Amino acid sequence: MQIEVTRDVFRLAQVFTISRGSRTEAHVLTVTLQDQGFGYGECVPYARYGETLESVTAQIKGLPADVTRDSLQSLLPAGAARNAIDCALWDLAAKQSGKRIWDLLGLPNPQPEITAYTLSLDTPDAMQQQAAENAHRPLLKIKLGTPDDMARLEAVRRGAPDARIIVDANEGWTAEVYADLAPHLIRLGVQMVEQPLPADADDMLGEIARPLPVCADESCHDRTSLPALQGKYDLVNIKLDKAGGLTEALALKDAALAQGYGVMVGCMVGSSLAMAPATILAQGAAFTDLDGPLLLAEDRDQPLHFDDQGVHPPVANLWG
Repeated sequence: MQIEVTRDVFRLAQVFTISRGSRTEAHVLTVTLQDQGFGYGECVPYARYGETLESVTAQIKGLPADVTRDSLQSLLPAGAARNAIDCALWDLAAKQSGKRIWDLLGLPNPQPEITAYTLSLDTPDAMQQQAAENAHRPLLKIKLGTPDDMARLEAVRRGAPDARIIVDANEGWTAEVYADLAPHLIRLGVQMVEQPLPADADDMLGEIARPLPVCADESCHDRTSLPALQGKYDLVNIKLDKAGGLTEALALKDAALAQGYGVMVGCMVGSSLAMAPATILAQGAAFTDLDGPLLLAEDRDQPLHFDDQGVHPPVANLWG
């Protein structure tokens, strides 16, 4: 089997800002496997987890040509490199068999899932304008994690009075800040808060009241993360780039549900190729956040389809 990895850049429709910084482009790695057909996968190396385009490329190029989904799980740790290869291997298997990925997995035909649409961190006035422009969307996600969060949240609610809202602090709060904000989050109809405290300082979540559901993002990568989350979180955010591919992500979903967690399926900022496997994972999730392609000014050929029903599963020529 031939393994090729290339770098691709997708322009964003507008500057995208979270508490850690801003970006105008999505830099991704595309994996192409050739073996009696072609399989494709995409990953987004993330500096928060010590990944770079160069380090992930080296991991991928270091794999043996006879790598399989089973051997891959021990050859690479959970992360972006394993994700791209795992998803490409699934795509290749689907192409070789002439079957759709859900048939190979023994799953029902996937249906559209309502996805959150993320509002970039900005001034309150600008975020109110963003919210008003997207008030027709049923679920908005707000990036917070700064001292001015209350004003931003109030502004978004004014701009989109009827939308469901979830918030993501990206590890930007302290326990004291979260405790102060929580009653206001509830008052403004926020349905869930994602990763309010830093992953290495989240034990306080087990000691303070959680008046609304709290979702682990940076604190949850794969199944080995679950024991440390007990008593601190109500949901887990499963991302393919964190879990290291669809194989582990599906196993993590099953394990999390069995242990009583709700499931959110999220994404990094990437193209439709990166989101396509996650549409299978997102079936029945409490929250779906696969809006990456909606944030882009350009995308893959035959991209994912979004409409009032949500994000639809991929066509076979895109993936799976």
